[in-house]
Amino acid sequence: MTRKDAISQIWYTRCPVPTPVGLATQLGLLDTAFAAEGITLNSIIDSKDRSIRSSHFDHHLDYSFRHGGNVPPVRARSEGNPTRLVGITWTDEFQAIITLPGTGIKTTRDLFGRRFGIARRPPGIVDFMAATALKGLVSALSLEGLAPSDVEIVDIPLSESVLDGREGPQLYGLRNRQAYGPEIAALLRGEVDAIYVKGTPGIAVANLFAAHMVAEFGFHPDPKIRINSGSPRVLTVDERLAQDRPDLVAKLIATLKQAGAWAEEHPDEVRRFVAREVGASEEVVAAANGPDLHKHLGIGLEPTLVEAIGHYKDFLHEWGFLASNFDIDTWVDHRPWAELDIRAVA
Repeated sequence: MTRKDAISQIWYTRCPVPTPVGLATQLGLLDTAFAAEGITLNSIIDSKDRSIRSSHFDHHLDYSFRHGGNVPPVRARSEGNPTRLVGITWTDEFQAIITLPGTGIKTTRDLFGRRFGIARRPPGIVDFMAATALKGLVSALSLEGLAPSDVEIVDIPLSESVLDGREGPQLYGLRNRQAYGPEIAALLRGEVDAIYVKGTPGIAVANLFAAHMVAEFGFHPDPKIRINSGSPRVLTVDERLAQDRPDLVAKLIATLKQAGAWAEEHPDEVRRFVAREVGASEEVVAAANGPDLHKHLGIGLEPTLVEAIGHYKDFLHEWGFLASNFDIDTWVDHRPWAELDIRAVA
């Protein structure tokens, strides 16, 4: 086993969405917790080195953890990357199928025989946005007894991967490009009839273009309808960190639980912090995530949460987004939670 004092830094990353990792980072809880162990936290996604940034998607760095959308870590696991699933957060968000006025599409049943646009990125990094849109389409159609074969799926080809275009004048000084631009452009050109959008960028772009909402299901009572790339989101660590320093993984989880508990008592501050995290106004965050956002930034590893990830993993395999299938239970690592239970008893 690696000596405890051998680790001086840990890489971490999170998606620009509501997560307890994002909240704990903004509160300074993570830096404080790991500084007490003599460890510096380094952000993967903020690195200027493309090979390091790519670990946000393929989880290749040793001594690292990631919290965010589940498609990249599920894909990485299917490719054999040695990672462990140690926590899950379920924060529901706006999910919808939208169209432009004038298409004649009013309800989901009106999608029958119409063109549904899905942006497709170049090979290399798993196309998590395409997977998200497909699951949204399947969920929406299933509520009306329709199947994907009942619509015409039209690819919207993109030239850049998610690692490209993260700097330059086209960003106008912002960190990321606004999501759903290519999909909206295809709608405006009349190349497709409807698209899927989600979260704060989805609700913002739907508002900007006065889009007609064909179906909204981000808060549907059936969890299998809501399950998608961001519902729920996973906390994963690389195998070396899990094996060599389970105490640090337990410390990470304990710190995130602390952030989640803080969130429940500070709804207004949570909305403000999440707005900063996602690059949106507080009004948009409230509309996209609902009034109870502060109650859904906890973390757990209960069987129902694991089952939800397994359900989406099976969807990804069915639709060809995984290198191979795998047993979800072999990915889950309960050891840090057991250590937390031991600490609580002690």
